[in-house]
Amino acid sequence: MTPSSPHGPPRPPDPRPALRGVRPALLRMRRRRHRSVLLALLVLAAAIGVTVSRGGEPSSEPPATTQGGMGHGGGVAAHPTPTSYPSVGAGRFTVADGETPVHGADGPLRRYRVVVERGTGQDADAFAARVDEVLADPRSWIASDELRVQRVADARSADFTIYLATPVTSERMCAEGGLTTERYTSCRLPGQVIINLARWMEAVPDYGAPLDTYRTYVINHEVGHEFGENHEACPGPGEPAPVMQQQTYGLEGCVANAWPYLDGRRYAGDIVP
Repeated sequence: MTPSSPHGPPRPPDPRPALRGVRPALLRMRRRRHRSVLLALLVLAAAIGVTVSRGGEPSSEPPATTQGGMGHGGGVAAHPTPTSYPSVGAGRFTVADGETPVHGADGPLRRYRVVVERGTGQDADAFAARVDEVLADPRSWIASDELRVQRVADARSADFTIYLATPVTSERMCAEGGLTTERYTSCRLPGQVIINLARWMEAVPDYGAPLDTYRTYVINHEVGHEFGENHEACPGPGEPAPVMQQQTYGLEGCVANAWPYLDGRRYAGDIVP
């Protein structure tokens, strides 16, 4: 007997009509849940992207190009992610107050002033004190007995200015003199020693010495260019790196060294063409 026979027993109610409204509702709930998960993932990805962009330069950015005799602190391929300083500041500078005694026994007097870009979070007087300490040290350039140094505040009295500038500002300033820094290295132009805030705060990877040693090095290196010094090469594996070696690019087997004079003698390597 077929189900369509009029003489058979009555058929039970078909449950499918009741389910026809349930399945679309379940599908809609699943779609909404899927969209919610996707939205949460997109929000998380966007938040990560914002953190990276605010953190600083990507690690894959190429290193700075060599600046030749004009001089700079050097660069490496990997850029540490900055965490405690801005990449751009106000573009205006605060001058460190006061002046120092004259340091050095003999020779021409080279006066310098020290300025710090506003918005860096760095104090101009504190930075100047560190610069003063380095340039007045008997292991620094005054050990030649052929020059003396003094910090002054008046631009008209200064022979050169030492700047502490954010990566963006330092890149712009160095580029005005034809130098490429990739926002990474420091540089020197005639009358301008420009220290990149990123290197001042972080030094470079694998330097093998404390941050304070790197800071001393970068001051002596860039000021050395202002005093007419050229780049020098590592004398050999295990030897101290000459202060005019581009130590930020790598030590080439040498050991980090921040001073131009060791044991009272000028320590140098071969001049790099």
